[in-house]
Amino acid sequence: MVLGTGYMISMPGRAFSGLLPALTVEQDAVSKRLERHVRMLAEEIGERNLLRYDSLEASARYLDRAFREMGYAAAAQEFVVAGKKVKNFEAELEGQSRPEEIVIVGAHYDSVFGCPGANDNATGTAALLEIARMMAGRKLARTVRFVAFVNEEPPFFQTQQMGSRLYARHSRQRGENIVAMLSLETMGYYSDAAASQCYPFPFSLFYPSTGNFIAFVGNLSSRKLVRQAISSFREHAEFPSEGVAAPEWMPGIGWSDHWSFWREGYQAVMVTDTAPFRYPHYHTPSDTPDKIDYDRLGRVVVGLAAVVIDLADSGAR
Repeated sequence: MVLGTGYMISMPGRAFSGLLPALTVEQDAVSKRLERHVRMLAEEIGERNLLRYDSLEASARYLDRAFREMGYAAAAQEFVVAGKKVKNFEAELEGQSRPEEIVIVGAHYDSVFGCPGANDNATGTAALLEIARMMAGRKLARTVRFVAFVNEEPPFFQTQQMGSRLYARHSRQRGENIVAMLSLETMGYYSDAAASQCYPFPFSLFYPSTGNFIAFVGNLSSRKLVRQAISSFREHAEFPSEGVAAPEWMPGIGWSDHWSFWREGYQAVMVTDTAPFRYPHYHTPSDTPDKIDYDRLGRVVVGLAAVVIDLADSGAR
């Protein structure tokens, strides 16, 4: 078991530890924009799903407007669920030398029934928008797509009506060469308290018990991408990070939109604060914007933007 676990958890680079440095000017500005996005989605709009269809539509309009204001030609992928039109949104930064090779950065913008969804997943959606903003106009080798998915939450989770499932299936049908997918999922809660982090067995034997890190999570087939992404993050970001590439039947490994891309044979990784293994307000009415650590989230998002650039540029050479 030790050898098998070592294969799953062995990651390149060294995880940052110790006191965090002062925020840079860029990190501070990103943190403030992230908070505005989260408060818009989880406070002003609020719960957003098919039972709150007007709010789901308001979220869609907000995303469409945000992408267009950044200079992207946002495209909607519409489909019908329970007699209502729902939408994935896609903004594309076309690659220069290898445009047929595609890196996807995705996050779901819906929230579970009865929950305003600040951390799950307004934080991921806000991170998606900020990474897209930081990368607007860049000239990179590979194409980068920023995709906001609908219907990740139950009752659509891991069904054919999940927005990312539809998107990934259509990508495979079109023969698209998606070389990497990052799923931004529940990213904004951090704690320095002892025993603030838990895990399913056997990971509790190997990972820290303090919930102050960002995690990169993949299945065994995506191990190369997990290692590539966390190596890049550790190079660019002074922030604690952990990584794992494990069988997808293990609890938590496939709990987001990256799962949909695995179904189609693509490598995909979830970037997360580990959600219910750390966050006490997960899927409850108390998942509100005041629970989010925007400064730490800003550090993570600036680091992730560098990861995406590496995947889309250096990774293509």
